[in-house]
Amino acid sequence: MNTPRLLGLLGLLLLPAASAAPFVFDQQSYRQDVQTLASDEFEGRGPLSQGETLTVEYLENAFKKMGLAPGFGDSYRQNVPMAKITADQNMQLKVGELVFNNGSDFTARTEQIQPSITLNNSEIVFVGYGINAPEYGWNDYAGIDVKGKTVILMVNDPGFATQDPEVFKGNAMTYYGRWTYKYEEAARQGAKAVFIIHETAPAAYGWNVVQNSNTNTKYTLVDKEKNRSHIGVMGWIQHEVAQKIFSAAGLDYDKLKLTAAKPGFKSRSLDLKANLEVKNDIELATSYNVAGLLPGKTRPDEWLVMHAHWDHLGKTVHEDQTRIYNGAVDNASGVAGVLQLARHFKELSATQPPARSMLFSAFTAEETGLIGAQYFAENSPVPTKQLVAFLNIDGMNVGKGVDYILRYGQGVSELENYLDNAAKAQGRWVKADPRPQNGLMFRSDHFALAKRGVPGLMFMSLGDTDPDYIAHKYHQGADDYDPSWTLGGVEQDLALISDILEKLANNNDWPKWLEASDFKTRRAQDGR
Repeated sequence: MNTPRLLGLLGLLLLPAASAAPFVFDQQSYRQDVQTLASDEFEGRGPLSQGETLTVEYLENAFKKMGLAPGFGDSYRQNVPMAKITADQNMQLKVGELVFNNGSDFTARTEQIQPSITLNNSEIVFVGYGINAPEYGWNDYAGIDVKGKTVILMVNDPGFATQDPEVFKGNAMTYYGRWTYKYEEAARQGAKAVFIIHETAPAAYGWNVVQNSNTNTKYTLVDKEKNRSHIGVMGWIQHEVAQKIFSAAGLDYDKLKLTAAKPGFKSRSLDLKANLEVKNDIELATSYNVAGLLPGKTRPDEWLVMHAHWDHLGKTVHEDQTRIYNGAVDNASGVAGVLQLARHFKELSATQPPARSMLFSAFTAEETGLIGAQYFAENSPVPTKQLVAFLNIDGMNVGKGVDYILRYGQGVSELENYLDNAAKAQGRWVKADPRPQNGLMFRSDHFALAKRGVPGLMFMSLGDTDPDYIAHKYHQGADDYDPSWTLGGVEQDLALISDILEKLANNNDWPKWLEASDFKTRRAQDGR
């Protein structure tokens, strides 16, 4: 080969790769998507409702219009078989001579596929935090038998209660502090019912959120045993109710809970009986995850997922009054963000197709336990070992832009490096989760994929830039679209996410888990 031609080829190889076109925010289409998805016509986007039908059709048509391929073989929809369970709200919890009213004093529901669940003189046992964590040397169930019994326990974990960084993770909630874990562990221990004692600080939300989230229709996946391995009664009680129950047992709850946060705590029976009947109206039906696929050019079997959950709390009817929970920020704002990113990368692919495939998804039933995400994780279109990362938007900053981006979790995975670099490129800094005690990284769809070893990032701004949001809008009827939103925060965050997506879609990196965890172990089993 002649020298001039060789030098020319070397020069081409040394040229920097063509950079992706900058993300351009289409504010008009974004507003239209949020306004439509959060309209009263969509009835709060409750799964298995007319609101779902409209939502799924809207998303499917959007993916078709932008030219994305179906995300699930030949379909944009993934069937998610679920049970729709509506508990009769005319129930009372009786403990000895005490009588408590549903909604104001307690909530109760079930995931078991049974017409009724009855507690008939069920022995009540206080099990502290209800945690069995060998790696922390902690077992609240040691030395006590709760089979067939009703357990009362506290939310969050001992680290939060003590604020001691040497206890669990100190102020930062671990998964052992989540209500989902409490129910799972109690079921493994053989208990029939669980009542979690609500307190606003450790729960991270007020009783109104508990009430709104647990006194309407709920959803669950259904196994071959009709979920009989799940806890029979999934309940919450007010702090004041717990005080009355413990007082009836001759105990001071507020003093006892202090000892429950210390090593060596011993769970104990309260020598009281619980009586309750939860009557259920059950409907077996199919809900849908929705996704569009942008196939990769050179490594199409390696997938990158960009996601937001499409569901919210639907609507309720109480005393002939209908309330619609439109969930404009949570999470119509996130779904509209995914649509913006999908349009951008589809248009970019005409000249710069991604090396890896990109799946743009919206799942069902996040609000009732990450159900759509769990089903996707167990029935992914490709094996989860082929999923590079799972990026998840759950509520955007619809106000003005800020000079930082929130990071949930620290030292968890190498994806944090991508977040750091993208923020730096925008002249922003990375702000650690200001409320690690809330356990937000365990409360959205990326967590279901993490359990399968797929690393993820969550983008969430709930309450951080709007101090009024958690108190008066989160999971309440006031979470509505507002035309006065400036959307500066949405624009800057979508540009940042686009930067991360572009890099992951075209490099050879497989981001690793950093800290020892079940997630890291699961990924290692897949050879990643």
